[in-house]
Amino acid sequence: MTRIVKDILLIIIGSLIFAIGVNYFAIPNRLSEGGVIGITIVTYYLFEWSPGIVNFVLNTLLVAVGYKFFNKRVIIYTIVAIIFSSLFLHFTVDWGKEINDDTLLAALFAGLAVGLGLGLIFRSGGTSGGSAILARLGNQYLGWSIGKGMLVIDIAVIVGSAFIIGQEKAMYTLISVYVGAKVIDVVVEGANERTAVMIISNHPNEVLDAVTNKMARGITVLDGKGGYTGSQREVLYLVINKHEIVPFRKIILNIDPDAYVTVHGVQEIFRKGYKGR
Repeated sequence: MTRIVKDILLIIIGSLIFAIGVNYFAIPNRLSEGGVIGITIVTYYLFEWSPGIVNFVLNTLLVAVGYKFFNKRVIIYTIVAIIFSSLFLHFTVDWGKEINDDTLLAALFAGLAVGLGLGLIFRSGGTSGGSAILARLGNQYLGWSIGKGMLVIDIAVIVGSAFIIGQEKAMYTLISVYVGAKVIDVVVEGANERTAVMIISNHPNEVLDAVTNKMARGITVLDGKGGYTGSQREVLYLVINKHEIVPFRKIILNIDPDAYVTVHGVQEIFRKGYKGR
């Protein structure tokens, strides 16, 4: 129950921040957004329809069509997000003012606020409705990946909105959407971005001991074989936080400056009990 209350509270806070991003930064500066909220903004420009009411109607219809693609918990959280985001969009519609001669600043803050709001909603286990549901439908009937579906929907809406807000504002909107996507990633994945490291060294035991003792990280030892020489080598594999790369590099250079090291980002880690430091 405590977890549910915390999730609902985050969804409400996220919905408020999302609405502020739309009504305080995007709409007063004649910007748009991707997905369903972009359609909502365009209808406001054309007909002055309440963003909250349009957002509620469109997302409710989409949830009714696509509910079978999500589990019960996600649907409930999504409905909560739709209700509160629509309420906040309706009651904050006149909060913002145009930022004169600095549309880029407005686009950046719109992306920051919208991304933060949606990130909190996603982190709590809900969705914003709209694009996520349409992407699921595209995956089911067209074979698109979820990511590709959301990208196509966002681009289509932004391109369409260019006929209403103009080409220049549409390009600023693309900047806003990009910033929002990056903020969502940070909020959902956390600031401690994980990085996978693979090491091939002539001194594997020394590297293993140093990393284990100085960084308190576990290492997996893999059996490797040189493709050209055919010699057997031990390959070390571990996952660290991005901010640990510098001290890790110093450890490797002190032990084996000739070590072969590859570093790449990790999207997610699934393991019971794993906690990134």
